Amino acid sequence: MGQIICIASLKGGVGKTTTAVNLSTALAMAEKKSLLVDCDPQGHATSAMGINKAKLTDTIYHVMTGKALVEKSIVNNGLESLNTLPARIELMRAEAELMSKPDKEMILNKLLSGLKKVYDYIIIDTSPALNLITVNAISAADSLLIPLQCEFHALEGVENFLKTVEILKKQFNPGVKIAGLLLTMFERGENISRCIGNEVRNHFKNVVFETVIPRSVHLRESAVYGKPLLLKDISSIGAQSYLKLAKELLSRTH
Repeated sequence: MGQIICIASLKGGVGKTTTAVNLSTALAMAEKKSLLVDCDPQGHATSAMGINKAKLTDTIYHVMTGKALVEKSIVNNGLESLNTLPARIELMRAEAELMSKPDKEMILNKLLSGLKKVYDYIIIDTSPALNLITVNAISAADSLLIPLQCEFHALEGVENFLKTVEILKKQFNPGVKIAGLLLTMFERGENISRCIGNEVRNHFKNVVFETVIPRSVHLRESAVYGKPLLLKDISSIGAQSYLKLAKELLSRTH
C-alpha cells in the first residue's frame, strides 16, 4: 500500500515546490512508482514538470469538483514511474464551489485513497495559504514533510504551523504523522545557516532530516526549464541532495 506525503508550510519561498518536484523524481528513479499532486493554483509544480498547462483538458480542479475522473487527469512525465496530477489557476474557484459540499475537507482523501494501490508514493505540493485545498491535502496525507528555510524566525514559524497541524489532526486526520523537517536553502559557509540548523536540530531532535538542501541556482533554474534538476544535471549538488533525501525517506518509511 502506497504512502501519501504532503509537503506543507504556511511560509512561501521555503522550497515546497522544488522539494515536491525533485523528491518525487528521486523516488521514481529509485524504482518507486510516484505521483506528484499539484495542489497550488499557481501550478508551479506542473510547469516545473514540463507540462503545458494551456493544453490540459482536465486538472485537479476538475477532479475535485467532480467534472473529471482522477485516473483520466493524470499526466505522464517521461519517466515510466513518475506521473503528475496537474493544477492550473482555475483551482482557485474550487473552494467556492466545494463550500456547500458535505465533508468538503475530505474530498482529496477519498480521491487519492484508491490510488495508494497503484503508487508507492504520492507527493502533494501545496500553497502557503491555509485554505480549503491545503486542508484537503493535509487531511489526505499519511505524513507531512515540512521544508524549513535557514533564516531568522524559522523555528517560530514551524512551531506555529505545527500547532495548526494539531488542530487539523484532531478534526480531520488523527493518523497523520510528521515525516520530518527539511532544512532548505542551506549555506554551508554562512554562520546563520549553521546556527539555525543547530537550533532546529536541538529543538526537534530526530524529527529533522539529516539531509539538507543547499541554496542552489541550478535548482531555481531547473523550474524555468520545465525539468526536474535530477533529469537535467544529476551530478549537481542540488540533485544529489534530493537523491540523498529520497534514500533517507525510504529508510524512515519502511
